[in-house]
Amino acid sequence: MTEQKKFKIAVLVSGNGSNLQKIIDSIHKKELMNVEISQVIADRNCFAMERALDEDIETFIVERGGNISVEIEEYLDPETDLIVLAGFLSILSEEFCKKWERKIINIHPSLLPKYGGAGMYGKKVHQAVLANHEKESGATVHYVTFGIDEGEIILQKTIKIKPNETADWLATKVHEVEYEILIEVLKMLSKSN
Repeated sequence: MTEQKKFKIAVLVSGNGSNLQKIIDSIHKKELMNVEISQVIADRNCFAMERALDEDIETFIVERGGNISVEIEEYLDPETDLIVLAGFLSILSEEFCKKWERKIINIHPSLLPKYGGAGMYGKKVHQAVLANHEKESGATVHYVTFGIDEGEIILQKTIKIKPNETADWLATKVHEVEYEILIEVLKMLSKSN
């Protein structure tokens, strides 16, 4: 019996790498049966890189700025099946987004299209959600296009916001949802490969 071809993902990171860790853990637990992280690419020195290096995953750091997409392309394995933006804060070029159309996904800490776009990331999203007295929030996995957070939504999950919620507490709850739906989407996309 021939072994099934691995679904190769490249994970792009900028920070702590907890979503990356969730993917690694899910691979170890055999929740993601045929997924392999072939590369981790960071746009700054960050803890996510250490997580990747601890797993002997090929890891690169690229310089933020105008040529970042060209630099990522130089390192990217041409056999990559999917690029996962996991807390990646740099903006990819239009050319890069078109070349890898429907092969790049992002996880965003709100119910898009609400609270997306330039400058809406991390705690800023949760502060805006609370400032507008929303009754619910959540997370979204979507395809990446050149329009920031404008790509087709793949999966969303909602959570209720309690009275007196803080941005930090909301961030923790949304993060749990992110882990859940990111793994769900990876299962789905790797099966349809």
